[in-house]
Amino acid sequence: MMAHATRGQVFGPRLELAFKLALLALLLGAPALFAYAVWRESAYQALGEPVEQPIPFSHKHHVGDDGIDCRYCHATVETSRHAGLPASSTCLGCHAQLYTDQAVLRPLHESARTGRPIAWRRVHSLPGFVYFDHAVHLAKGVACVECHGRVDQMPLTWRAQPLQMQWCLECHRDPAPRLRARADLFTPAAPRVAPAEAARLAALVGLEGRQRRTDCSTCHR
Repeated sequence: MMAHATRGQVFGPRLELAFKLALLALLLGAPALFAYAVWRESAYQALGEPVEQPIPFSHKHHVGDDGIDCRYCHATVETSRHAGLPASSTCLGCHAQLYTDQAVLRPLHESARTGRPIAWRRVHSLPGFVYFDHAVHLAKGVACVECHGRVDQMPLTWRAQPLQMQWCLECHRDPAPRLRARADLFTPAAPRVAPAEAARLAALVGLEGRQRRTDCSTCHR
């Protein structure tokens, strides 16, 4: 009888044990894997979370209060893929006279003395397989505020938009509502324009066709 029952089993004892252990690992591991995915997603986006910096540079003060144009610090934003960061000498154009004895500015003076750049932490970053060009977006009328948010209200800068593929594609499919007049590209508080004006701006800058804007090779080269 026992030999007959053994022959009738679909799986041997070892295989059955391995199957049960694998099922147990799956049941225990799935919540952990889900939690990791949620954490990774939120860590990647980090929306609205101020990023600590070697010097607590305030866009709210420099842009919102003092009215400094984005291009004063990000000098290559209209001519290069990268917006660029200011050299210490640029900051010292003001801070060689202002707040010179403040401890918070010691990294700035140390950078000027040694020639080593300040180790600013990135707030907005894209994967290495994504091609993004600041100059092209500005030339086509996409204002800074569309991606970077109201920096004039940020004591410390944070990420305002997810910068993920679906978010980018939403704009590439219909960029007109996000366009601004040339004079408003660097004005954080400039509101979006009316539909008729948006269509006029889209025609004025000569936007590529939708197929070209949403083609994989446009952003993945």
